[in-house]
Amino acid sequence: MVTFRKRTWDDDDPIFVISVAARILRVHSQTLRYYEKEGLLEPARSRGNIRLYSQRDIERLQRIKTLTEDLGINLAGVQVVLQMMDRIEHLERDIRQLKGKLSQHQKRN
Repeated sequence: MVTFRKRTWDDDDPIFVISVAARILRVHSQTLRYYEKEGLLEPARSRGNIRLYSQRDIERLQRIKTLTEDLGINLAGVQVVLQMMDRIEHLERDIRQLKGKLSQHQKRN
């Protein structure tokens, strides 16, 4: 969560324009457009159709950058890795919920 001048933003709030996101990631703006074209992420759009990136988008882009630059994975492979990571997060969330339900059930018995 980011706080600036008594305003708090959630990690999902689209607040960074493409030039700022590119500067944060140290990539060219065209690289971010290409990643979007390849379906690796979908930034929010303003009323004027300007791309806006959230902190969560920046974190995903950093993962993409690490996978491609540090590990040498091509974008098709990155897509597969990201899908698996998203699936793992979903399954971990399900497990936490089931553990909570199990714990409640055991307390009742």
